[in-house]
Amino acid sequence: MTRDGRSLIAALAGIVGARHVRTALPERITYARDGLPTHRRVPGVVVLPGSRDEVIAIVRLLAALGVPFVPRGAGTGLSGGALADADAVLVVLTRLNRILRIDPRNHLAVVEPGVVNVRLSAAAAPDGLLYSPDPSSQTACTIGGNVAENAGGPHCLKYGVTATHVLALEVVLADGQVVELGSLSGEPWGPDLVGLFVGSEGNFGIATRITVRLLPIPRAVRTLLADFAALRTAGEAVSAVIASGIVPAALEMMDQSCIRAVEDSVYAAGYPRDAAAVLLLELDGAQESAVAADAETIAGILHAHGARSVTVAADAKQRERLWQGRKKAFGAMGRLSRDLVVQDAVVPRSALPDVLETIARIAGAYGLTVSNVFHAGDGNLHPNISFDGRVPGLKARVDEASGEIMAACIAAGGTITGEHGVGLDKLRYMPLLFDGDALAAMRAVRRVFDPEERVNPGKVVPVHACREWVGSVNAERGTRNARADVRSDFRVPTSALET
Repeated sequence: MTRDGRSLIAALAGIVGARHVRTALPERITYARDGLPTHRRVPGVVVLPGSRDEVIAIVRLLAALGVPFVPRGAGTGLSGGALADADAVLVVLTRLNRILRIDPRNHLAVVEPGVVNVRLSAAAAPDGLLYSPDPSSQTACTIGGNVAENAGGPHCLKYGVTATHVLALEVVLADGQVVELGSLSGEPWGPDLVGLFVGSEGNFGIATRITVRLLPIPRAVRTLLADFAALRTAGEAVSAVIASGIVPAALEMMDQSCIRAVEDSVYAAGYPRDAAAVLLLELDGAQESAVAADAETIAGILHAHGARSVTVAADAKQRERLWQGRKKAFGAMGRLSRDLVVQDAVVPRSALPDVLETIARIAGAYGLTVSNVFHAGDGNLHPNISFDGRVPGLKARVDEASGEIMAACIAAGGTITGEHGVGLDKLRYMPLLFDGDALAAMRAVRRVFDPEERVNPGKVVPVHACREWVGSVNAERGTRNARADVRSDFRVPTSALET
C-alpha cells in the first residue's frame, strides 16, 4: 500500500478510531457478501462510524478524495446491493443504533439507521404502539437498510411497506452536505423527496436520522392456518380471500418443500407435512367481535376453495410458533443444500396459480429444487433455488432458471422485485422492463443527489443500457483517471472471490 493509501486509512482512523477501521483481508472478507450467496465483493476498506458527525466527516473526506463508498446495514439484504468493490470504502452503520425519541402522543419515533427493526416495536410496546413493517429478517435487519430497500414483510399487506411509515429523513449526500427531507406530518409541499429516497438502494446518500410512524397495537388478532392438497388450489384461494373485501393483515403461502424444511428444523411450527401448500393468514382490528366474524367468514371461503382444514391459533404462544416457522423458513431451507438463491418478483394475484405452475416446470426442466415461501396476499413471490455451488455447471443452470422465472413473471404482468431491490443481482433484468430513455432518466435523477455516482456505484441502473452512457464515459474519464491513484492505493486483488 502506498503512502496515500495509508494516509486515507489514517484519516479514517482519526475520525472513528483505529479499532473501527478494518483493513486486514480476513476482516474485509467478512463483508464480502450480503444475504445472497451468489455475489462476492471484497471492499478496499471497512469503516464503522459511531455517530452522525462521524458519518458526515467520513463522507466529506471521501468526497474530497473522489473515493466511492457503499452504505451498509446488517448485511441481510438479498440483492447484492450492499457490497463494495476493492476501490471503494464500505461504510457500516450498525453502531448508529440508538432510538433517539419515541413520541406516543404523536405516534412517531426518531431512530438512527442501525436500529434493529424488532427493537423499535419492543421499545414502543409499553406505550401500546408498534412499528408495523416486519421483514422476515426483522430480528437482525436495520431500519436504515429497510429504508434503502423499501422493505416489506407479511403484515405489509394491510399496513403498507416501509415508505408508508417514513415521515422524515436527515440525509448526508455524496458531497457531505446534510439535508432534511419530509416533515413530522409528511411531505408538506413540492415533490415527495422522502418517497424518492426510500427504496433508492443507497444510491442517493446515507440516512442518519429516520422519523417513522407508529401504529396502535391491535386489540384483537386471529391467526389462521389452512392446508391444501394442490398448490394451484391454494393460489386460487388467495384470490378468493382478497375478492371478499376483507383485507387480512397478512396472507402468506408455503409449498411442501418449504413446509418440510421448516418441520425438520428447530423452527417446527406444526404445519402438516403432507400438504402441497399452506396459507398462514392473520386478521386484526380494534374489536374482538368484528375480527372473530371476519375470521369465520374467511374460514368459510377457504373451505369453499379447497382447504382440507382451517385451524385458528388457540393462544398467543401458538400464534408466535406459526409465525416463527414462516419467518425462519429461509434459515430452515439451509437444510436442503449448501447454497440458496432467493428470487423476488411480483405478479397479479390472479396470475399466481399459473405462475407457480410455470416455476415448477422451469425447476423440473433444469433439474433444480425450488421452494416457494412468499407474500401471497400482494403477489410478491419468493422462489428459492437450493443448490451446491461447488458442482461444476450447476450455478450456470441456476442463473438460467432464474432468468426464465423472471421472464415468466414479467410476461404475466408482473415486475422483477417487490422488496429485495435490484442491487447487483437484478441489473440484467432491468432492460426487460425499461428502455434506454427510462433508464437514462433514472440515472439522471440519481445524479441530482450524487453527480459523480460515487455512492453505491454499479447498482440498480445498468448504465451500459442508457443511451447517454457512451458520451458520459468520455466526459468523465479525465476526472476519474485523475483520482485513480487515490483509489488504487487500497485496492486488493479479488478476482478469485468475485462473480
